[in-house]
Amino acid sequence: MSTPPPFSPPPREPEIEEEHPFLSHLVELRHRLLRCLGAIAVVCLGLLYFANDLYEILAVPLMRQLPEGGAMIATKVTGPFFAPFKLTIVVAVFACVPYLLYQAWAFVAPGLYRHERRLVLPLLISSSALFYLGTAFAYYVAFPLIFAFFASTAPPGVKVMTDINDYLDFVLAMFLAFGLAFEVPIATLILVHSGIVSRAALEEKRPYLIVGAFVVGAILTPPDVVSQCLLSVPLWLLFEAGLFLCRFLTPPPALPPPNDQPGTP
Repeated sequence: MSTPPPFSPPPREPEIEEEHPFLSHLVELRHRLLRCLGAIAVVCLGLLYFANDLYEILAVPLMRQLPEGGAMIATKVTGPFFAPFKLTIVVAVFACVPYLLYQAWAFVAPGLYRHERRLVLPLLISSSALFYLGTAFAYYVAFPLIFAFFASTAPPGVKVMTDINDYLDFVLAMFLAFGLAFEVPIATLILVHSGIVSRAALEEKRPYLIVGAFVVGAILTPPDVVSQCLLSVPLWLLFEAGLFLCRFLTPPPALPPPNDQPGTP
């Protein structure tokens, strides 16, 4: 009587082998997101006591342009509480942008080549700085001119009394528009460096891009010429700055060198 062959376990399927790295990435992403949310929550709790002061600072560009007798009002019962609270959350996110970018960088860095890591980190730092610069330009330059224009167009006998929630939504939308507009140099550098478009092609299409800048300014800003020009002209100038910086870009290697593998220092 012959003995049965020894039992051998079935071979592992490729899906099982690939499951653990995928789950580890999900766990790592979860940890990064929890750290980001925790940082925002800590900063928000620290700023809640100063919520009304923050809103008062935000309202300065409008209050300085209001005519005599003009004021801000709350048309909803919950407006005096929720408007400063919403602003506090936005300020907390705004203050945590460097930390949020660091967490994003730490998550994707192990999968990047060495030359990619050298490019991504300066881009993250410069993009956050340009976003801050765009919001500062909106607060100190654009808002006084925009609100002065709106206040001067009020018909005689009409008191300008802006709702605090409407003002907050308008200001946050303008901050986002100007912050993104100031990212144009970074977007131009990425497009040229990645080979999606060449610098010569962008220079050839400059007239169309200038017209596009004014179209974007007309869409993202209130329907007045002052607001449109305050966004469109910097958008055009920032495109020219990005185009100039593209002259100093070195073309990326067609294939990474053998010792330049993802995750290598």
